[in-house]
Amino acid sequence: MIVIVCIFVILAATAAVWHGSFLLENAAGRLAAHYHLPAVVQGSIIMAVGSSFPELSSTVIATLVHGKFELGVAAVVGSAVFNILVIPGISGLVGRGLEADREMIYKEALFYMISVAVLMLSFALALIYYPVAGSQWEGSITRPLALLPVGFYGLYIFLQHQDTMEYRIQQRENGLHAQKIQGGAGRLWLRLVLGLAFIGIGVEGLVRSVIILGDVFNTPHFFWGLSVIAAATSLPDAFVSIQAARRKDGVVSMANVLGSNTFDLLIAIPVGVLIAGTCIIDFSVAAPAMGLLAVATIALFVMLRTQLRLTQFECILLLVLYAGFLAWMGVEAFFYA
Repeated sequence: MIVIVCIFVILAATAAVWHGSFLLENAAGRLAAHYHLPAVVQGSIIMAVGSSFPELSSTVIATLVHGKFELGVAAVVGSAVFNILVIPGISGLVGRGLEADREMIYKEALFYMISVAVLMLSFALALIYYPVAGSQWEGSITRPLALLPVGFYGLYIFLQHQDTMEYRIQQRENGLHAQKIQGGAGRLWLRLVLGLAFIGIGVEGLVRSVIILGDVFNTPHFFWGLSVIAAATSLPDAFVSIQAARRKDGVVSMANVLGSNTFDLLIAIPVGVLIAGTCIIDFSVAAPAMGLLAVATIALFVMLRTQLRLTQFECILLLVLYAGFLAWMGVEAFFYA
């Protein structure tokens, strides 16, 4: 009976996240147009940060409310894998292929690959310099270590700011101006905040439900974070990217995925540490998941670089890789826990 209740809560919470993402996508898109930002910045910062709020919420709620930092990490890493494999796969199938450009590949994709390495380095430094007594593979992530990825995200914002300034200068030279919103942007900002509130409530329901499911099935909470929470909290990213793919705007679609993942890895995970002060990370669990994320990222990068587009066959291959990821993690959780 308790499992049925948890499933019902998960569905209701997912619906809340979905509704919040709809409000958010609408408001963020119109605000981006209002401030006349370039397509790559719309996807990689405005929409990506907003649609990453579920992952940020999962880390904060799991750490502060439930004392399970590893669950928040699992949700973020699982969401990143979902974003890299499932969202481009579905978006490409919906849009009959997904177009890219060199700027996105050589800036967004490469920067994101470095982001994976920076977070992995933070985990490794925690194990090396702050090992947990009596444990071979656990380390404590402290606030100074958490500031490493945060600082790297600051560099990312600086680079995007430079691109935005150059873009606006070009637009002024071409005689173009930002699209003004009738009645001002205040109402849209209010709608965006309301969307974030729906997402926060939904994430709390997801976290509570998967903790119960983990206890009922005697499986690691990490698995449920990688699968259930990750898929549910990735809905905003999926919604934004699929809508862009339908408009045949592959650059915004892919930039949203990569920008969202960059935010998730460099901000969403460290925020939990910065708030709590210190958190324990199990390197034996995190390292394989991060390794698979790196492999998935490289695979997507190679596919995007060939002819600067994702073909429908490549999209199907990405979805098959995600199915293999879930199968592997399921075997690890249920048979080797």
